[in-house]
Amino acid sequence: MRQILAGLILAFTVAEAARADEAAFLRSLEGKWAGKGAVRIRTNVPSMTVSCTFDSSTTPSSLALEGSCTGLMVMSRAVAVNLTSSGGRYTGSYTGSATGVARLSGTRRGNAINLGILWAKNVNGDRKAQITMRKVGNNGMVLTTTDMDPRSRTSVVTSEINLVRN
Repeated sequence: MRQILAGLILAFTVAEAARADEAAFLRSLEGKWAGKGAVRIRTNVPSMTVSCTFDSSTTPSSLALEGSCTGLMVMSRAVAVNLTSSGGRYTGSYTGSATGVARLSGTRRGNAINLGILWAKNVNGDRKAQITMRKVGNNGMVLTTTDMDPRSRTSVVTSEINLVRN
C-alpha cells in the first residue's frame, strides 16, 4: 500500500512540475512580435517575402498568437494560432490558410513546440503538414512550416518567419 501511495505522490509531483514548466514556457512567448520571412503558397511555386506582426497572449495552459503578414505590398492575410496545453500535449487551431481553419496537435521539445497540421482541405496533395514554433533566446521566435512535395516526396519549407519581440 505504501508503494502505491508513494507512486501516486510521485506521479502527481511530476505532473505538477510539467504543468509549471509549460506555464513558464508559454509565459515566455507573450508580447508583441514583428519580423520578416518567406512564404510559399504551394511547394512548387517560388517563395515571397513577407513582413509580419503578432500579439501573443498566454495563460498557464494556453497561447493565442494573432496578427497579420503582408507580402508584395498587395497581399495581406490575418493569421492566428490558438493553442491549449494539457498533460504535455498541445492542441488548437491555425487560421490564415485559404483552405480554412486548420487543426493543430503536438508536443514541446526544449524550446520548440512541434505541431502537426491538418488542413481543412487538400494542400500539396494531402491535408497534412508540420509547423514548429521555436523560441530563440529571450526575445526571438521562428515559425517554420514544412510540407511534403507531392512530386518529389521530399519535405519542403513552405514558410519561415523570424520574429523579434518589440
